[in-house]
Amino acid sequence: MLSLALILAGLLSAAFPQEAELLFVGDAMAHGPQLRAAMQADGSYDFHPCFEMLKPQISGADYAVVNLETPVSGGRYSGYPQFNAPDSYVEALRDAGFDLFLTANNHMLDRGDHGLVKTVQLLDSLGISHIGTYTDADERRRRLPMIVNIKGFRVGLLNYTYGTNGIKPRGNVIVDYIDRPTIESDVKALRHAGAEIIIANMHWGEEYHLKPVASERSTADFLTSLGVDAIVGSHPHVVQPVETRRNPLTGTPVQIVYSLGNFISNQQDTNSRGGLMVKMKLKRKNGIATVSAPECHLIYCVHPSGAQRNYMVVPIDSVPPQWRQRAEAFRKAAPITEHKETE
Repeated sequence: MLSLALILAGLLSAAFPQEAELLFVGDAMAHGPQLRAAMQADGSYDFHPCFEMLKPQISGADYAVVNLETPVSGGRYSGYPQFNAPDSYVEALRDAGFDLFLTANNHMLDRGDHGLVKTVQLLDSLGISHIGTYTDADERRRRLPMIVNIKGFRVGLLNYTYGTNGIKPRGNVIVDYIDRPTIESDVKALRHAGAEIIIANMHWGEEYHLKPVASERSTADFLTSLGVDAIVGSHPHVVQPVETRRNPLTGTPVQIVYSLGNFISNQQDTNSRGGLMVKMKLKRKNGIATVSAPECHLIYCVHPSGAQRNYMVVPIDSVPPQWRQRAEAFRKAAPITEHKETE
């Protein structure tokens, strides 16, 4: 027989449905000009000004996710084509409010196995949650399945990349590549461990394409068939459409953001000067947890100009006057108005 406390808890849950807010941004890159702009007179680096204008929204979310598209391995710092950022870059992203760093992307082996290991060790030393790369198979087994309790929701997280620019692991390090048997096994492990929501963060597609390519759609089909609840993409460096599908087994919504575009970078093309800050709400009603349709906000990376020495990521409506024309061109090209629901 149910206790009075359990009955009351059920009634309260029905009357006041649970909610939690997730926030996602795209590629946090560290090009050479960004490193030079952040360098201080004493030789240290300060990236905190880059994220100040978005910090209230990032830190205000219940859980915020960023794609760390650079190793952080000490030694000589460098930008494209083989990245390596200072430790302070990660610290500034953490201080901006990000809770999870994605590391399965095409640049994570830019400094080889050593760079990957040093990045993982740094994230661990700073108490930062991360997913996508591991020092060895044992570490992957210890960390996965990854389930995070976000205001009472048990959320399972995944992260995979299409490749690592032709650089292969030479030793024991693990990069989670897009491999269907592995993904299927990981999803099953999450469900078995009690995940009620599963979010797959995918580094996929073709750079600078404003529409998802066939490989993205095919992989999205596969993930949907597995019962994943949300799919969030990065890598193309431009914004791509968002879409709502239906879980073929439960009928619950499957939210897809094909590409978030760039969070911060020195890329110059109109379409790669910004990206999306996406908010999704987790909701539970009558005991069933779902993910709401993405709430999409355009953000823009303002380059140093005049008295502004550093790069800054700002809401599209807060762009300084000298950048507004370029920002409006970026806004017009962004295909976020194409949100649709498919069966």
